Amino acid sequence: MGPRDNGFKVVLLGEGRVGKTSILLRYVKGEFSDRQVSTLQASYLDRRLAVQDQSIQLSIWDTAGQERFHALGPIYYRDADGALLVYDITDYSSFNKVTKWVRELRQIVGAEICITIAGNKIDLEKHRAVPEDEALDYARSVNATHVYTSAKQNKGLDHAFLDLADRMCKRRQAQRPPSNPSRKHLLLVDEPAAPPKPKQNNCC
Repeated sequence: MGPRDNGFKVVLLGEGRVGKTSILLRYVKGEFSDRQVSTLQASYLDRRLAVQDQSIQLSIWDTAGQERFHALGPIYYRDADGALLVYDITDYSSFNKVTKWVRELRQIVGAEICITIAGNKIDLEKHRAVPEDEALDYARSVNATHVYTSAKQNKGLDHAFLDLADRMCKRRQAQRPPSNPSRKHLLLVDEPAAPPKPKQNNCC
């Protein structure tokens, strides 16, 4: 990848209070707070990482999950390369809404957008409300990767973003037009001039 195509836009989507902002701050800044304020507008942070022996930059957009901000979503993720769809494993309704985000993303961005579905708050496993089999089956059905994360315990975040980045890189490479085949170098050789014909002696 050259200097112009090593940047990728990733959007964090999900209902309010599922932990999108906590995931972003923990992954980029290494920060976590149990009193994280709900996001009221879209913002983004950058993170550089190495993928396929290349240095790439992720611009990760955190979007408000509250229903009243839903209409603004397409403005922020229209040109996204990938998306991390987050649900709370203790809140089944937040998982159920993931289907809405998938449909909307593919309608606006395109069917080929790379999607990772993250079951967040895995540290609250004993309060799980989303059956694991159902979550994994749904992810497979929409050709998405499923991961479990915990912003609080800093679990699964590196894997989630690295896997998403790897798939975005492969997709971009696959979309490039094939390079022109190497032209064969033709060696032009000047043919040697024909030797002069011997002069004929005209006898009388």
